[in-house]
Amino acid sequence: MKVALTVNGDTREIDVEPRTTLLDALRDSLRLTGAHTGCEHGVCGACTVLIDGAPARACLMFAVQADGFELTTIEGLAPAPGELSLIQDAFCETHGMQCGYCTPGMVLTAHALLRDDPAPSREKIVEAISANICRCTGYGQIVEAIELAARRLAGSNAGPAT
Repeated sequence: MKVALTVNGDTREIDVEPRTTLLDALRDSLRLTGAHTGCEHGVCGACTVLIDGAPARACLMFAVQADGFELTTIEGLAPAPGELSLIQDAFCETHGMQCGYCTPGMVLTAHALLRDDPAPSREKIVEAISANICRCTGYGQIVEAIELAARRLAGSNAGPAT
């Protein structure tokens, strides 16, 4: 069946089987490979994308269910090709990405958090990322990255790009 997905501001029509997950549609049909396949049970957060601005597990949703929603993947956060968003840059600077497998989900989770709360407490940051698993135990650097991004966003007088 045909489904029209609005991803990163562009609407693209693709053919999918009704059982195709959003994650598989993004990766296989649209070639947006930033969301990773992890546990395929919605536990690890490697497949996190933003659906209407809220973090969600792409492995738990069928592509046909995403019709009518605004989807944002890690590829949609960069201000321009070859550039990093302020949050992505903070992750690089603080080494908040170790192996990088969880990083897209963590960055998108941080993006949503900082959009809703530009000055979150350390406890709120920890709570926000607690739904994402980092197998490299890089949580300390991930928290530092989000704190750095919050400070930089406050200094730039701008929120995360939407």
